[in-house]
Amino acid sequence: MPEALIALGGNVGDVRATFRRAIPMICGMTQAALLARSSDYATPPWGEEQQDRFVNACIAIDTSLDPHALLFSLHKIEQRLGRDRANERRWGPRTLDLDLLAYDDVSIDHGLRLPHPRMFERAFVLVPLMDIAPDQSIGGRTPREALAALSTDGIERLPDLH
Repeated sequence: MPEALIALGGNVGDVRATFRRAIPMICGMTQAALLARSSDYATPPWGEEQQDRFVNACIAIDTSLDPHALLFSLHKIEQRLGRDRANERRWGPRTLDLDLLAYDDVSIDHGLRLPHPRMFERAFVLVPLMDIAPDQSIGGRTPREALAALSTDGIERLPDLH
C-alpha cells in the first residue's frame, strides 16, 4: 500500500487531546495502518504571528485511498474535530490542521499539490518529520537536507504523554 506523510497542527483547545482523537479517526476513515508518529512539538505561529503557539506533529500511514480521497477524508476529520475552514483566517487559529505532505513519491499539481509545496520552508513541519522520516526522499529532497537551511528557534519538543 502507498505510504502517506501527514502533518498535524493546531493551537485552539487541548491540541494534544485532539491529536489523540484524530489519529485513530485518520486510520479508521482512510483504511490505514499507522506506521510512525512523531513527538509533539510546541512551535511559534507562522504567517499570522499574533496568536498562541501551535502544537505540531507528523504521522506516516499506509493507505489504499488515492491522494484526493485521502485529502477529502482529512478535511472531514478536521471538520468533525471543530475546524471551520469557511470562517477562519488564513494562517490563523485552528483546532486542527491536517496537511497531506507526501504520498509515496507521487508528484501532483492539479487541485492537490504533492509533495506539499511549502513543507520545505517550514521548520514546524520538518522538525517532527525528522522523527519519522529524516532521510526519506520527498520530491528529490530529504527533511534533513531541508531543515539544515532553516532556523528551529522557538521549537520545543513536548514531554511524551502517558
